[in-house]
Amino acid sequence: MPETVLLVGGGGREHAIARALADDCALYACASNRNPGIARLAEGFEKLDETDPESVVAYAESVGADIAVVGPEAPLAAGVADALDAAGVYAFGPREEQARIETDKAFQRRFMRDNDIPGCPDFETFDDVEAACEYIDEYDGDLAVKPAGLTGGKGVRVIGDQVTAAEAKEYLRESDYDRVVLEERLVGEEFTVQAFVAAGDLKVTPAVQDHKRAYEGDEGPNTGGMGSYSDDDFALPFMTDADYGEAVSVLEATVDALDGYKGVLYGQFMLTADGVRVVEFNARFGDPEAMNTLPVLETSFLDVLVAASRGDPLPDLAFDARATVCKYAVPAGYPEDPEGGTRVTVDEESAARAAEGDGDALLFYASVDDREDGVYTTTSRSFAVVGVAGTVSAAERIAEDALAGVGDGLRVRHDIGTADLVQRRIDHVEELRG
Repeated sequence: MPETVLLVGGGGREHAIARALADDCALYACASNRNPGIARLAEGFEKLDETDPESVVAYAESVGADIAVVGPEAPLAAGVADALDAAGVYAFGPREEQARIETDKAFQRRFMRDNDIPGCPDFETFDDVEAACEYIDEYDGDLAVKPAGLTGGKGVRVIGDQVTAAEAKEYLRESDYDRVVLEERLVGEEFTVQAFVAAGDLKVTPAVQDHKRAYEGDEGPNTGGMGSYSDDDFALPFMTDADYGEAVSVLEATVDALDGYKGVLYGQFMLTADGVRVVEFNARFGDPEAMNTLPVLETSFLDVLVAASRGDPLPDLAFDARATVCKYAVPAGYPEDPEGGTRVTVDEESAARAAEGDGDALLFYASVDDREDGVYTTTSRSFAVVGVAGTVSAAERIAEDALAGVGDGLRVRHDIGTADLVQRRIDHVEELRG
């Protein structure tokens, strides 16, 4: 069994991956920022540009890595997985061409249409801004405006929800996007299902609901994700098992149509009045969704990686039947005018003491920089706490208590996982279904 694993990336998602692997292998990591949580778990941590394939391969070879896990989307888009595979280090992550299922939204939609993947909304792609603006004027209904490339989860504008049609056109004309996708607005409740994929085989994980909007009550601009929750089963409280199964069927059809895909395939879905529709695919774990999923994965994640690297069938996945609630602490002003460069003190012992009974409180560092004189914020999400307990409400209380000591310069969206917000999701779906 390979004993040396390289982790590429330094965010909260990667801290969750490191925590899932550290006890079972010799773990090394590399990223452009020094994540203190990952550095504590890894036998070595190298600061480098994780989108530079040559630098990543050189470090992988220097530590004798057998397997690499590529966490973020940017290295995948830069061909890091291709370079690792070529160097004889098995990369659990898709190669650049397969990663286009995330990195090129125009390709993503055309791929769905050409391969009859269920759940695809009406859409058109444009490389001319004025033609896109004319389409907005002519379309009978509301549209989601999506840049075709990567925008860190912050580039989408939804007419009828976030902006007016006139504001959407202004947004396009003021942007420097060379290609955009316009697609019908999907109304419902969003959720995510992530799958491990290798050699045409896939194994699915529990559904998670992320919260993109910056402020309580689903107000404010979109972010990279302010937090998320999962239930003690595979479905969420507003879903049926059949809804979950419909999403899994979409993932299965997508894997069947992809050529040589490996890694994590993330399906972002909308549960609408007409069933499950696809919002987007990602080519890696979600952030924060990885922090909900990996802490309750009872199957060894290393066993998954080893099976994938050998071309063996992936092991069946077992999960602890507990709920999780993740809440992020972000810099003041995030996401529109974040204040980075602030030194922060994280009371990890206090966070751990917030767990009650058979619950757990887990701290994951994200976009921070560990310097000689302390931990500093960047302009992105700083750290997250995940509460794990028998119910969503109990997990939410643990996460909230663990974040009680968050200091000045940081902000939390406190309503994630609360009984009131979860009930609003349930009521919304019941209303949609009439």
